Amino acid sequence: MMDFIMIPLVIGIICAGIYGLFELFVRKKERLAIIEKIGNHLDASAFEGKLGLPNYMRNFSFSALRGGCLLAGVGLGLLVGFIINCLAPTSFYEDNWFRNNVIEVVYGASVLLFGGLGLIIAFVIELKLGKKRD
Repeated sequence: MMDFIMIPLVIGIICAGIYGLFELFVRKKERLAIIEKIGNHLDASAFEGKLGLPNYMRNFSFSALRGGCLLAGVGLGLLVGFIINCLAPTSFYEDNWFRNNVIEVVYGASVLLFGGLGLIIAFVIELKLGKKRD
């Protein structure tokens, strides 16, 4: 069924793999050259008091929180859309076309509404955690 795409796809994957392999070796050589250049000009006194464990809370990212709240909101929106669809009276709809349009609007609106609410909740949590850290 997808025979027409297999040959270009396999060739593309092989070319990307070879390119990635060459790029890894070139980057390694560049990094080693930079370290050798800088290594001659540095002494141990430049690092006194600056070495230690990094503070990960300073550059903490809330992307997992945002994504989790967004997906929870989308899931809740789909659930609410399904419940509204099941509870809607079927005698109200004369033709199936109108019922399908209403179902699409209910699912879309509930997913967008609850996804947005999930992002707002993530923003409020970020603000509260940001005030605690400061």
